[in-house]
Amino acid sequence: MRLQRRNFLHLAAGVATLPALPRHARADTYPSRPVRIIVGFSAGSASDIIARLTAQYLSENLGHQFVVENHSGAATNLAAEYVVRAAPDGYTLLLLTSANTVNATLYTKLNFNLRTDVLPIASIDLVPYVMEVTNALPAKTVADFITYAKANPGKINMASNGIGSGPHVAGELFQMMAGVKLVHVAYTGNPYGDLIAGQVQMMFSPIPASIAYVRSKQLRPLAVGTPTRLQILPDLPTVAETLPGYDASGWHALAAPKGVSADVVALISKTVAAGLDDPAFKKKLTDLGSLPMPMTSAEFGKFVVNDIAKWAKVIKFADIKAD
Repeated sequence: MRLQRRNFLHLAAGVATLPALPRHARADTYPSRPVRIIVGFSAGSASDIIARLTAQYLSENLGHQFVVENHSGAATNLAAEYVVRAAPDGYTLLLLTSANTVNATLYTKLNFNLRTDVLPIASIDLVPYVMEVTNALPAKTVADFITYAKANPGKINMASNGIGSGPHVAGELFQMMAGVKLVHVAYTGNPYGDLIAGQVQMMFSPIPASIAYVRSKQLRPLAVGTPTRLQILPDLPTVAETLPGYDASGWHALAAPKGVSADVVALISKTVAAGLDDPAFKKKLTDLGSLPMPMTSAEFGKFVVNDIAKWAKVIKFADIKAD
């Protein structure tokens, strides 16, 4: 059966327009289907919770579902590589964290380059570390701790969540700046039982993971790693008050494969920023012990570059090697 001339011309015109369609998503149509946020940590982790809160806010405000997928393994490198290899259409995003900026130097044989293959989009929150010690340790302040550590070199065990983890590099930065030597003990599971029991003596712990132990006085906090004091622990000094310039915290953000259109980047960045200004969303973050960290995409890009450089110096100084 022959097509009528009018129908044929209509179909031909439609086909002719296909090559002209943009390869990347446009802000006026994005998102037109579900968007995946790839998380390099297991379900139920602090990072997973932050990702799901952010996904919920984006879903409610951009009209399509943002869905979290957990691709844990290789210290978050599996998730990052998965996103790097995804189509740059804005439909596969990465929950970028401070682990990624540490890994950029810690791992010498990655199949991607964080500096060039990942596009930072929107910062979400800062996760402060707290310098905590077991109650049996005599130190009551950071200065006390440094004096005690210098008098007992190699006799204080420092717990972390693994080689190259945030608590590990935060502790190495402290050693570098304070001129002390601690014994690193890397845990694959929860270190807090041993810390409370005194089998390890100190840790730079993310606030969400240990605030209950601090409030119940099972652990003694000495200081926070942020440059300024925290509202959640207002009487606790900063490490920087003893070691000027000390600054160590975890953080979460959204990123994408390079090549995602500027319009889509701007839309996601603008929407996340609106969330960080929304009292309900902000309260969800602060209830977890994290701090909203609003930045423009350009500011956040510079932040990532600086964070990579900062931890590269610590990794070189401490001669940290990945397993």
